[in-house]
Amino acid sequence: MSEYGKIRSIKNWRIWNELKKMAQLYYKYGTMNSGKTIEILKVAHNYEEQGKGVVIMTSALDTRDGFGVVSSRIGMKRKAIAIAEDTDIFRFIQEMPEKPYCVLIDEAQFLSRHHVYDLARVVDELNVPVMAFGLKNDFRNELFEGSKYLLLLADKIDEIKTICQFCSKKATMVLRTTNGKPVYEGEQIQIGGNETYIPVCRKHYFKPEIDEMKS
Repeated sequence: MSEYGKIRSIKNWRIWNELKKMAQLYYKYGTMNSGKTIEILKVAHNYEEQGKGVVIMTSALDTRDGFGVVSSRIGMKRKAIAIAEDTDIFRFIQEMPEKPYCVLIDEAQFLSRHHVYDLARVVDELNVPVMAFGLKNDFRNELFEGSKYLLLLADKIDEIKTICQFCSKKATMVLRTTNGKPVYEGEQIQIGGNETYIPVCRKHYFKPEIDEMKS
């Protein structure tokens, strides 16, 4: 290899090494019961075991276990920063006295467009990795606003898989039931109702075996 070739090779290696250090915006989506919140708590634990601080945030709309709480279905929970409609996520992270090693977002489907653009700025301007977790589509099989813009802006997109409640196929949709009956219309977000959400495959989204589930 010529001297010029060696210099170029070293330069390319350095550029690649720097690129590996650059923060990215991750979007990890899954249906109900796919373990999204457990994954957040696990990532936070791994960072903190190494003495690296993280910020955990969640939508202010999710108050099932209290305001500003991240809670898994197996009982693990932790306090989090609640994201309201007027929350400036970028400014909040920028003004922290100590820069976090990572920002973790739960219930990211409930974010607004401007929240997702804030997350992109946190990555690009502050060089802080952001990992957002949430549903992709709602019970009407339409994208949430937060999911839509995360799919557009995320550097890396991963699916957290789980299986359909009625068969062994991969669950890709969310079925809403009210009083044991499937519901396909209505408000996208309902807080405090008596509805139940079930992870299902495409087949059982359109033809759920509700009677078999009851028996």
